[in-house]
Amino acid sequence: MSARRRLRVPLALALVVAGLVVVRVLVGTPMVYADLAVRAVLGEQIPGVSFIVMDDRLPAAVVGVLGGAALGLSGTVFQTMLRNPLASPDVIGVTLGSSAAAVAGMALVDAQGLALFWWTLLGGLLTALLVLWIAQAHRRGGHGAGGAGVVDDRFVLVGIGVAAALLALVQYLLSRMETKKAGDTMHWLVGSLSGATWPRVAVLAGALVVLVPVLAALVGRLRILQLGDDTAASLGLPVPATRIALVLVGVLLSSFTVAVAGPLAFVAFLAGPIARLLAGRPSFVLAALLGAVLVLAADVAGQNLFGRVEMPAGVITGALGAPFLLWMLMRSSTTGRGR
Repeated sequence: MSARRRLRVPLALALVVAGLVVVRVLVGTPMVYADLAVRAVLGEQIPGVSFIVMDDRLPAAVVGVLGGAALGLSGTVFQTMLRNPLASPDVIGVTLGSSAAAVAGMALVDAQGLALFWWTLLGGLLTALLVLWIAQAHRRGGHGAGGAGVVDDRFVLVGIGVAAALLALVQYLLSRMETKKAGDTMHWLVGSLSGATWPRVAVLAGALVVLVPVLAALVGRLRILQLGDDTAASLGLPVPATRIALVLVGVLLSSFTVAVAGPLAFVAFLAGPIARLLAGRPSFVLAALLGAVLVLAADVAGQNLFGRVEMPAGVITGALGAPFLLWMLMRSSTTGRGR
């Protein structure tokens, strides 16, 4: 990619994000005129409009931007580290681990608010560590020994198996809940921006303020890690510590978003490969912008294209991601690794 294109693509995506934020705030039932929305954002109290803009639509738009960016970054961390486009938090079970832990917290101790955040974060983290431990133990046991690429594939396969078990756990917990609570939990499990509030925006923004600089500091090590474990170790890179640090960052980015907006299906999976198609290489900046575009576009579509029915953003992203996943699987089967 030329230097001019490297600047033009992210700028264009940033403008798309800004345009979608404007559409999300202005378009809906009722419509809001742009001048009234600007006055409401600047602090003027306009009956009806101030609530719609400042308490409903703008927090949802901001959560869409932050959550989409976090998921795009999280997916790119796993896909780049494991050198496999299928290795997103959705596919390897991290997102479902966060969701299962949240559902367990709701079902067992009626967890809400900050407590639910902790359940969600710990669930995603423990799931990732479990998958990593099983994959590494399988390698040390000599089963299917091979290079780093084989280990990376094994990580994905173990994650899919763990995700299946977690899905069964979620279904069991839902079957034991009261009908109303199960309905509320199911709505959260779909993934939606409708419950966005400014405190949730603050939580997600605070997480990104901390995690993005940490990720930026690890990107150089990640590039070395792509050369292979043996080569990276010969260059002085502490491979196990680097992998653990990257897993932690990826899990936290994903889990914070799940805690705020629920599991927005396939956003982390889609953003990285599309960014790679645009840039010709893994790009965290483009993945973050594309994640924001996907979530906002899905939310705008869900709010406005289905008549009186408001479709959660997670339904739209899931509908987009499922055929893309099938295409990636078919491509992997015909090219060996699909990289």
